[in-house]
Amino acid sequence: MKPIYILNGPNLNRLGRREPEIYGHTTLVEIEAMCRAAAGDAPVVFRQSNAEAELVDWIHEAIDEGAAIIINPAGLSFRSIPILDALKMFDGPIIELHISNIHRREEIYQHSLMSRAVTAVIAGLGPMGYPTSVKAIRQILGNLGTTPSR
Repeated sequence: MKPIYILNGPNLNRLGRREPEIYGHTTLVEIEAMCRAAAGDAPVVFRQSNAEAELVDWIHEAIDEGAAIIINPAGLSFRSIPILDALKMFDGPIIELHISNIHRREEIYQHSLMSRAVTAVIAGLGPMGYPTSVKAIRQILGNLGTTPSR
């Protein structure tokens, strides 16, 4: 079984301490545990980087080795053409995830480039968006032949 890649962008390593009024008090380590529990027996590759190039490399790895991608590109959502281009090469399901509801935030946070390349977007569920995304990906993968097109 190919793994589900869960990729996290810049500053998400600071969850639990970074703007808790927006992002809550749950740490990325706790979120990883929630994802692994939601995945059940499905393998998970869970990573975080503050570097755009490293995220692109991990998407390339997922292209070769992964079944699906869940990505929270964080601040790179709004400016990274390289991440967008890498996601466009992936032929499996992709969920773009945001902890906050980016559509209720300041204008600069409301237009994600990634949305053009993904199967679905989950935003505003807080840390619970992660296990929700994992469950949705598992369901999509279980419905082979009926995967929504991007």
